[in-house]
Amino acid sequence: FSGGAGTAEGASSIFLGLGAGIFCYFGVSLKSRFGYDDSLDVVGIHGIGGIWGALATGLFATKAVNAAGADGLFYGNPGQLWIQFVSVVATLAFSFIVTYALLKIVGAITPLRVTEEEEEAGLDVSQHSESAYQA
Repeated sequence: FSGGAGTAEGASSIFLGLGAGIFCYFGVSLKSRFGYDDSLDVVGIHGIGGIWGALATGLFATKAVNAAGADGLFYGNPGQLWIQFVSVVATLAFSFIVTYALLKIVGAITPLRVTEEEEEAGLDVSQHSESAYQA
């Protein structure tokens, strides 16, 4: 919720933090359920956490904290939640399209993954010709 931290009251932060913990925990568990490659849990933490933070801004924002901002749903402005939702969808669409295009370009120039054998040997050895841990 760091992007909206300057928009919510202290008491609301408890719910924001609880939501972040719960959503990010289950977001990380999606990796094992769907089997996608995400060694740093970027989707579960930054993706799911960012979506929660953006939507939570539309719920908990208040002009009492930031007079230049807008009130959220819980302060009488349901339109702000809609704005946040549209922003999330637009950001996801843009990010997917640009990432897909860049991966296609890079993939045409060089492989995007190491071979299974290189991965089994360890990337320190296969990519850097050194071992971080001596057996």
